[in-house]
Amino acid sequence: MLFITQLIYIIDGQEAVFEQFEAIAIPAISNYNGRLLLRVRPDANSFIEHTIDKPYEIHLVEFDTEQDFKNFMHDEERKKFLHLKEQSIKASILIQGTKL
Repeated sequence: MLFITQLIYIIDGQEAVFEQFEAIAIPAISNYNGRLLLRVRPDANSFIEHTIDKPYEIHLVEFDTEQDFKNFMHDEERKKFLHLKEQSIKASILIQGTKL
């Protein structure tokens, strides 16, 4: 199993555009042996301590294999809507890991 954690930072005022992209990208995960385990939109009180900017959303996704994740990233339908991602996301941090 491969676990992907993503910290997502949104451009102010582009939340609706981000939601449009997520409406396409999230369902596509399951086409590649993936599962969205968590989708969190933390509020200011959710952070005990931080030394980086607070993300708009945090995603935890699991794929059966690294190749499944790569295939998801190259999904042709998803690629058609990457302009929505580029329009709405200021930055993201992607962390790959495995279960210990």
